[in-house]
Amino acid sequence: MIVWPCVFKLEGDAELMYLGSEHQLSIELNDLIWDGSDRLIDSRGHCYAVSIEKGRYAFEPDGVQLSLVGVTQLIQAHECARAQVCVTKIQFSSIEEAIKSLSWGSSTRPEI
Repeated sequence: MIVWPCVFKLEGDAELMYLGSEHQLSIELNDLIWDGSDRLIDSRGHCYAVSIEKGRYAFEPDGVQLSLVGVTQLIQAHECARAQVCVTKIQFSSIEEAIKSLSWGSSTRPEI
């Protein structure tokens, strides 16, 4: 079971997309060019492959669970690419806190 909020990680890109709900993810995926190598990462660090089956989005666990350190490194790379904060100061006490930190600078639409 996916624990929200999540981030969407495009393969080969440091940018992370904050997503507060499955509904918000569906809206973003409709407007985004993505493929099966991109991953959804939930608030526990579990990674999911995303696909479309019978017109609906499907989320399949890929067996990878990122640690807090792993998620923090993704966020540091994301912020470094944006060149807006000092990445060495980025630290979190939980994966959920790390993911929620992205909501402040999110360019995604507000949750409906």
